[in-house]
Amino acid sequence: MTKIKSLGFLITFFSIFFGCDSPNEEQQRPNILFIAIDDLNDWVGYLGGHPQAKTPNIDRLIKKGVGFSKAYTVAPLCNPSRVALLTGRYPSNTGVYGNRNNFRKTLPNEITLMQYLKSHGYTTKGGGKIFHGNNRPGDSLSWDNYFISKGHTSKSGRDTDLPSVSTGAGFFNWGPIDVPDDQMQDVRTVNWAKSELGKTHNKPFFLACGFYRPHLPWYVPKKYFDKFPLDEIILPEVKLDDLDDLPEYGKRFARERYSGSWGTDLNEGERDHDLVIKYDQWKKGVQGYLASISFVDTYVGELLDGLDKSKYAQNTIIVLWGDHGWHLGEKQHWRKQALWEDTTHVPFIVSYPKKIAKNSICEYPVSFIDMFPTLVDLAGIPKKEGLDGKSLKELLVNPSMEWNRPVLSTYGKGNHAVRSGKWRYIQYRDGSSELYDHQNDPNEWYNLSHKEDFQEVINRLKKIIPVNEK
Repeated sequence: MTKIKSLGFLITFFSIFFGCDSPNEEQQRPNILFIAIDDLNDWVGYLGGHPQAKTPNIDRLIKKGVGFSKAYTVAPLCNPSRVALLTGRYPSNTGVYGNRNNFRKTLPNEITLMQYLKSHGYTTKGGGKIFHGNNRPGDSLSWDNYFISKGHTSKSGRDTDLPSVSTGAGFFNWGPIDVPDDQMQDVRTVNWAKSELGKTHNKPFFLACGFYRPHLPWYVPKKYFDKFPLDEIILPEVKLDDLDDLPEYGKRFARERYSGSWGTDLNEGERDHDLVIKYDQWKKGVQGYLASISFVDTYVGELLDGLDKSKYAQNTIIVLWGDHGWHLGEKQHWRKQALWEDTTHVPFIVSYPKKIAKNSICEYPVSFIDMFPTLVDLAGIPKKEGLDGKSLKELLVNPSMEWNRPVLSTYGKGNHAVRSGKWRYIQYRDGSSELYDHQNDPNEWYNLSHKEDFQEVINRLKKIIPVNEK
């Protein structure tokens, strides 16, 4: 009996001293289903970004939880966005600004969300696109297991009417492809994730499922294109002289064309938008993007069905997010790689049965820099020090509570955007700026930064911009 008591004392001592969790605590922790969607902007049903965008499966998740109507990426580019979200630290504090940055070479000692969960008893498994590019399939320190899927890569769906827009690795192309769904990489990843949900897990799990679509090229099976007849496509609203009141640096962002640079330099020459107009591809591009979103939404539904049928449905946090926005001609810009609303505004939905609000929309601006501390808080794990974000748990429990935290987005060193409830302020590395009143100008057509009446607003928002950057 004495030996048993002594053993119990030692377990308690080591748990407290080293921050370890007891087996009972581990078993009671919620699982986390982490759904990442590449290049998905606010063309989602509940966000209303485009009148023809239908996402019933993404929207159905809100019935079980909270959808944020003003969620913003930390960076409008894949690698810095994902690194910031998974480390809980801003690019200005890590130096990860572009897609060229190798995460582990730049931050060899950084603790990711997955590592932190592992240290508190979680099994971490991932598939698809979670980290970006040169970090793929992922960070070995972060994952217990990673599923690598290869899908349809043929260029048979390439639109040959758009020859000059194709820029090698950029795959600035779209079109239906004649393949069954189950040959698509995203479908194979979803099927793997569903199989994991059907297994018995003795520890709480963090299961990440990363979709590649609607990232370019917009190749998905024809049936998804058929949902959006070309002659019925609605184009985004564009003001022909929209760029006239922008500083030269902002105009260069709008002129950007993919060159293989992976994101931190600006390219001169014929713009993406000019080429789209020249080859009469605007409606086809919008159709391709809508089709790709519909494809993704279908398989988000398959994944959610898999969870609902599993024994983990009532004890699993679901998080769905898009890594950054995308332009399809708004401000005469295509792609991401800018600091306007369309490049930074993203879907973000959280569900946690019986623990947070459900069937709710939160209208306060929030940032993905808050994802790490939020999930740690929801999981009942001790707070990790040194993160730049703040837990959103209180807001998830009460989405209408008072919340006033402007959010920051960064694209390259020295270029930042601050979004509050009403305002967007952009400051470029050369000191030039833009200011938009979203209450009266949701399309960001009228730059107010040069007007004296708004200097007090600008001075207030500028306080959010980092002074010292890596």
